[in-house]
Amino acid sequence: MTILKQATYSKKDFNLHERHRLYSGFIGVEKVSLDHRLFHQENHTPILQRELIHRPEAAGVLIYDEQKQKIALIEQFRIGAIDDETSPWQLEIIAGVLDADETPESCVRREAFEESGCHIHELEHIFSFYPSAGACDELFHLYTAQADLPLEGGIFGVENEGENIQLHIIDYKDIPILLRNGRLRNAPVIMALQWLLQTITIKNV
Repeated sequence: MTILKQATYSKKDFNLHERHRLYSGFIGVEKVSLDHRLFHQENHTPILQRELIHRPEAAGVLIYDEQKQKIALIEQFRIGAIDDETSPWQLEIIAGVLDADETPESCVRREAFEESGCHIHELEHIFSFYPSAGACDELFHLYTAQADLPLEGGIFGVENEGENIQLHIIDYKDIPILLRNGRLRNAPVIMALQWLLQTITIKNV
């Protein structure tokens, strides 16, 4: 099937009429006017108005220790979850945005040290994806890496960036519980833990 190899249409099948910057900050917001081709027709939509949120590329890594049968996850306050019915403190993999011309691999190595004190070397790329393509252009690069994890967590983060991050060291046997109990509300951590369950041998699970 064609859909398994490539998208039905390409960049030449939509027309940009206007792009207007509404806000510039850590994120940016644009008002975009466009039309695009309709499926299985030569006709296009009427002119559509859309808001586009700009965020830098980001990268994250699930660090795991096969010998100890443990993983590293972090917990921190997230503004996007401020209205969450349980808590805005979210459990996540280590992640951050790319600086300037930084590569995703360099980003996750830097973030791993800042947020867990771990030095990682060999990275395995899992996916690159748009977390919320309906409104945001952020591209997220997801990796996994093995490391010698500490026995206990701690408090990490870059203080002058307002970071206050708690590192949790979690047993492999508790991963299925996390995936079922609703504690995980973040796509990269869910994807990474599902990859781990499918890929490696987990004892006593």
